[in-house]
Amino acid sequence: MSDSDRPSPSPSPVVDAAAVGATKAAARPHLKTGSSNPNMNGPLYMQTSSSNVVLVRRLKRKEDGTWKHLARWFVENQIGLSFNLLALLFLAHSFIPKARIHTRKFFHLAYYNEETARYGIGSDDAYFITFCIVLFTGLRAGTMEYILAPFARLQGVTKRKTLTRFSEQAWLFVYYSVFWTLGMYIYSTSPYFLNMRKLWTDWPNREMDGLMKGYVLAQWSFWLQQIIVINIEERRKDHWQMFSHHIITTALISSCYSYHHTRVGNYILVIMDVVDLFFPVAKCLKYTGYNKLCDIAFGVFMVSWFVARHIFYIMVCCSVYAHTPSIMPSGCFRGSNSKLSGPEDPPSGLYYLVEPFINSTGRVCYNELVKWAFLTPLLLLQVLTIVWFAMIVRIAIKVIRGDGAEDTRSDDEGEEEDEEDEFIYEEAQPLEEEVGVEALDLKNWERRTGVKRQGSSSGMSLPGHSDRKELLGRIGCEKQVD
Repeated sequence: MSDSDRPSPSPSPVVDAAAVGATKAAARPHLKTGSSNPNMNGPLYMQTSSSNVVLVRRLKRKEDGTWKHLARWFVENQIGLSFNLLALLFLAHSFIPKARIHTRKFFHLAYYNEETARYGIGSDDAYFITFCIVLFTGLRAGTMEYILAPFARLQGVTKRKTLTRFSEQAWLFVYYSVFWTLGMYIYSTSPYFLNMRKLWTDWPNREMDGLMKGYVLAQWSFWLQQIIVINIEERRKDHWQMFSHHIITTALISSCYSYHHTRVGNYILVIMDVVDLFFPVAKCLKYTGYNKLCDIAFGVFMVSWFVARHIFYIMVCCSVYAHTPSIMPSGCFRGSNSKLSGPEDPPSGLYYLVEPFINSTGRVCYNELVKWAFLTPLLLLQVLTIVWFAMIVRIAIKVIRGDGAEDTRSDDEGEEEDEEDEFIYEEAQPLEEEVGVEALDLKNWERRTGVKRQGSSSGMSLPGHSDRKELLGRIGCEKQVD
């Protein structure tokens, strides 16, 4: 082939008049104005230059802050981080004898009293809580990734977001199946089973059995871990409601533990957790397309919510208000169980309210102020659940009308907010390696750069060749025929 017969360098893109006219009639995406190339003037889709350049249109990526990058990195590596930390802990415990006095605190309950065979409380409980947070993080991510997501795929779930939502809800079902059953066992074998008044007797007993201690600390760890989860993963529409719920729940668990009210803490956790057995089931059925079963499960969830969180829970609040003044001794106590002294009058100031959180054998008090310090967050939690129940009622109305159950509280599977796409244009870079046309993956190249083969979609046409052929010529890999 002579030089005159060889294809000349392809011209820069020109405007397709019909495409431009159609584009003007429709809403345009936002275009990034300005360019580093001084030869490019006018609208982006009309820009030309003396060099042979193809302008590639792609979606503009939003800038993420440092926290977003750290959160994304943690989410992507939480399985490895969690299990590596646990492996290091057990290796140090096994091979460094001098470290065992410290490492054993992470996976052993602290403050064991050999005389009573019971456990006290104290600052060393933070080691076990930390261990449980790391363990729950790894178990959650690993179970979702390697068990629950593959199971969802077997059920026909293919979309990434739906797989994530299914896995999250299924993990909650697994967690509550274990801890509601454990909590119900503790409650059913306790002296306060079906007896509200006995929730307040034997106070202030500053020791408890190992099962109760492990149960309360694990629940405390779970809610702390949930606070971390909702702040590092993609935010939902009810982020602040859930964040407030987790903060109040964590504060109540820590207060019950520090003030030696583990009996009422166990009872409240049991009546709250039973609801969370049915809700994840309903959501998972919805994600897998079993809409009728989802509606049935949602009906069971709704009934359990009303009974547990608006009848039994209110009974607890009434018991705090009515029973505690007549059953619990008023005043302050100090010392361990074997050396308990009191009651004595509360000191001036408010420091005694936080003293149980700081000193496990220090002053612990009950009076009218302490009663309302417990009752107020309990009532705030009830207000939040009433707001959610109003949303649940609206969902029930939709089910009755035949629209199907749709959770409007978090609506985490909903469509993303409609935003106009913002595009930027950049030069298509030539391939460094010479390859044959058969080896070129054009579809993959188009996915990565955002270029469309249809002239009408980009607002420009490449005269003389088809889009595919023109692209091959511009990146230097179109076959030449002699």
